[in-house]
Amino acid sequence: TVPKGAVYGLVGPNGAGKSTLLRHITGVYKQDSGQVLVNGVPVFENRHVKERIVSIPDDWFYYNQSTIREMAKLYAGMYPRFDGGRFEKLRELFHLPEKKKFKEFSMGMKKKLAVAAALAHHPKLLILDEVTAGLDPMVREEILDVFRDFVSDGEHSILISSHIISDLEKICDYITFLHEGTVLFSMERDTLLDTYCMVQCTAEDAEALMPEAICGRRETPYHVELLCKRDLLPSAFEAEPANIEDIMVFLTKYAVGGE
Repeated sequence: TVPKGAVYGLVGPNGAGKSTLLRHITGVYKQDSGQVLVNGVPVFENRHVKERIVSIPDDWFYYNQSTIREMAKLYAGMYPRFDGGRFEKLRELFHLPEKKKFKEFSMGMKKKLAVAAALAHHPKLLILDEVTAGLDPMVREEILDVFRDFVSDGEHSILISSHIISDLEKICDYITFLHEGTVLFSMERDTLLDTYCMVQCTAEDAEALMPEAICGRRETPYHVELLCKRDLLPSAFEAEPANIEDIMVFLTKYAVGGE
């Protein structure tokens, strides 16, 4: 469930089912069972619902011989909700050149263009698939600022799939982790980070912990690394914060105790 005004992160290894899930949510695929609902209305084959959802896939298409102005005219002719004024404001915000052809655009410029075109449709739900992949930190932060502004009124939502975990930690309110088509966890980001912690200790000290406290274990030549549940860890153990990437890796590759 993606609430209004929230940024919802979808994480997981390659092949986990993230892009497939996004295609179901946008109504590209018809699911074998269950339903995808937006405000209680099924998405598949419902044009009015789909009009309020805009997706930026990782393979956004460009006409390489066109300029931004030419593409804006094309979008306006294809999509009734396309707002040329909104698009122009975003073009200026992103400092995108009007007369340069797309074949001369950098990767960052192309991603900014995709974001500007998507937001010019005034969507209620924005779905992003690896939208910041391959971009330098400055461009990524610029795009994330636009997304923060998009949800700031509490009426819009974002569902974002990304392998750049640091971006998700900055912007997401909720995190869902898919692994082999199964949801391993789905919760508020702050609750997730408060639930787990990292511990480095000897093998002997690790054996002294109750088994249910340890969710993941990795042996090194010098010590044992543990992903632990913070509320089950004795105060005598020194714990470090676990980030989302730590939690993902230890709950899959180094999982113990049936996690």
